[in-house]
Amino acid sequence: MRIRKHPILSFPEKDSVPFYYNGKKLYGIEGDTIASALHANGVKKLSESINLKRPRGFYCAIGNCASCDMEVDGKTNVRTCITPLKAGMEVKTQRGKGRLHGN
Repeated sequence: MRIRKHPILSFPEKDSVPFYYNGKKLYGIEGDTIASALHANGVKKLSESINLKRPRGFYCAIGNCASCDMEVDGKTNVRTCITPLKAGMEVKTQRGKGRLHGN
């Protein structure tokens, strides 16, 4: 799921970063956002619509929509498309609206 060779751009080697998605250990690359690391690992569904439970995935990639809201290290409503990946992060699928940010 990653571009390895490109005719114009170069992609220098970066360190692998371990993190957990719904309890499963995955790896991203240093500099990834959470959503891009999940996408590279084949995770396409990041959330679901509140009423109809339709799948939501990587959409705007600039933090304007709520399609990528997930629970990260116990905090809900984290926009994973703009949140940098850090080693050891616990990322979970968020159900419903989550809780208010004071959690």
